Amino acid sequence: MKYKDPNLSVEERVEDLLARMALEEKIAQCMQIYIPPENREEILARIRAVGLGSRILSDEQLAGSVSTRTASIADLNEVQRVAMEESRLGIPILSGTDVIHGQHTIFPIPLAMAAAFDPAAVEEACAMAAAETASMGIHWTFAPMMDIARDPRWGRIIEGFGEDPFLGSKMAAAAVRGFQGELDDKGYIRPGRVLACAKHYIGYGAAEGGRDYNTGEITDHTLRNIYLPPFKAAVKAGVGTVMSAFHDLNGEPASGSRYLLTDILKEELGFKGLVISDWSAVSELINHRVAADEHEAARQAFDAGVDMEMISECYNRHLAGLVQAGVISQERLDDAVRRVLSVKFRLGLFEHPYAGKDGQMEQLLLESHRAASRRLAARSMVLLKNDGLLPLKPDTGRIAVIGPYANERRSLLGSWVNDHLVDQPQTLVEAVRAAFPEAQILTARSGLYDEMLMAAAAADVVVLALGESHARNGEYNCVASIELPAGQQALVDAVAGLGKPVAAVVYTGRPAALTRVVSHVNALLLAWHPGSLGAEATADVLFGAVNPGGKLPVSFPRSEGQIPVHYNHNSTGRFNPRYLDMPVTPLFPFGFGLSYTSFAIDGLDVQPQAVEPGGKVRVTVTVTNTGTREGEEVVQCYVQDCVSRRTRPVRELKGFERLALQPGESRRVTFELGMDELGYYGPGGKWVLEPGDFKVWVGSSSEASLEGRFRVIG
Repeated sequence: MKYKDPNLSVEERVEDLLARMALEEKIAQCMQIYIPPENREEILARIRAVGLGSRILSDEQLAGSVSTRTASIADLNEVQRVAMEESRLGIPILSGTDVIHGQHTIFPIPLAMAAAFDPAAVEEACAMAAAETASMGIHWTFAPMMDIARDPRWGRIIEGFGEDPFLGSKMAAAAVRGFQGELDDKGYIRPGRVLACAKHYIGYGAAEGGRDYNTGEITDHTLRNIYLPPFKAAVKAGVGTVMSAFHDLNGEPASGSRYLLTDILKEELGFKGLVISDWSAVSELINHRVAADEHEAARQAFDAGVDMEMISECYNRHLAGLVQAGVISQERLDDAVRRVLSVKFRLGLFEHPYAGKDGQMEQLLLESHRAASRRLAARSMVLLKNDGLLPLKPDTGRIAVIGPYANERRSLLGSWVNDHLVDQPQTLVEAVRAAFPEAQILTARSGLYDEMLMAAAAADVVVLALGESHARNGEYNCVASIELPAGQQALVDAVAGLGKPVAAVVYTGRPAALTRVVSHVNALLLAWHPGSLGAEATADVLFGAVNPGGKLPVSFPRSEGQIPVHYNHNSTGRFNPRYLDMPVTPLFPFGFGLSYTSFAIDGLDVQPQAVEPGGKVRVTVTVTNTGTREGEEVVQCYVQDCVSRRTRPVRELKGFERLALQPGESRRVTFELGMDELGYYGPGGKWVLEPGDFKVWVGSSSEASLEGRFRVIG
């Protein structure tokens, strides 16, 4: 049995095993199921008979909106033992779950991680999450999500990297590298890593009205230039799996689209891994009314390119008949099974199918993970306003820490966490008290409005903890209004009326409309849902142990009436479109974020002034810390193609670098722009770089004003 020999190549082992498999055994590899206690024996019998492709460790399709339980190692090993020792071919089962921003240690939500503008930090966080996940006997995470999102009403905006395809691509590739690591010299994933999954392919973030599962309409031009780049980057980074989305796109459900899954993903992008549907997305082709029944749903999805069906049983019930009737070719079935088996071999499951006995990581290692989580949480926070109140001074006497999130734990974690972690975090009150033991900390544990005002009235400074619950975002938690939840604005107004200095901290998973808040407070800190060490990280920033350097990965509207608002909108034919009742510009633009120090960016040099296709333009600036303390600045490079055959964005992010500078220190930063940065998907879906003039801007946000020019010559 060659497939048992780890000294052979993955390809040789796959082909040997595939040649030994019966039709029913092949189809079983194309299934991912949940094993409920009441059906356990029935499913074990099924595994003995034909095997199983994968097991999902969630009993809830809305796993991101509830606290989930993780299967025990004993349970994982027992089911695996049946597959390995009691089935004919002994093919191991691939166990998968949602590890979105941490397993034991919860990191900031992905949208917050993107605000750090630091791919290396994202890679580190995902590698740590992978280590914790692998230690529990889990092989596969359904992450990263790389849907470009321009509508903050959409609850799942928390799970991605924001509105920009360039930033999203860098973060997507970093997350894939973190979860999977580098393959060894034989093509195997190293121990302590897990399989990544690029989701939701594709355009799910464009659901109408910001409502989950809803219809999307995206032109092929926008699909390729805005929504496709992060998936392209993930494929280039070696992502092992891709998840097809729930929604329909341009009248065709994504999980039934051969154009999207086969023509673009597998053939054009060269994706060699397996495509899994989202939860029941195959059977939901019936709900879309493009399939009359499960038989037709199975045919459409499998022919389109979905290799593994999650949860629903259309393949299990109908794929054999479709193959026997010649409707689905044996070659297509073998291609799908080959993709599944390749993943299992690359993970080393045939040699190491079982989890360790205790499933616990060394405490020292977990402490290093917690330290990394705290560090990333603080570096992800975005200072939106500061009149000098922050950082709080050492001689501040009485500090009121009030608001609906002052004594909250669970919401700091955000969505997608395991149930045993919900009481893990410190509260903000506890963290402030620990960070500033000499101050008198006033609060209102009851959370009653009058008691909060009494604490504020007695204080020298007020820290006002606002935001939204973890239960107000995530999957199927979309909102029509992005104003702060009921009662919070009234609290802001009342506290401001006391005349005390106020620093507002906003814990949120989406952009909130903060127009009325910002005018009533002295300082405004966006803390997101910051994870296990979120309260400590908030205190680090409030008291200046960390100088905030995060930047917005998504524009913050003035109100939901502006949605969608994003910096990289296309040029229009007449004057800028306007509203009569408010500006068209966002309250805070993409890339914006303040610091406790100041920076100057100057000395722009663009060389050469003319470049041929295949060459590179070098854009160089000098960055200087002009303030009195150390700090980190994110220098951003934006480009405009002045004349093109297709309407293009007014400017596009094409480079960024986060750098730390001491007071008075200067550094030269260079961005290289080549065909990948200057070209685009043009007519016919072809990548083109058209001759002509380009503008380039460098600065600290998408409103950068330091401008240069160059020309691409044909």
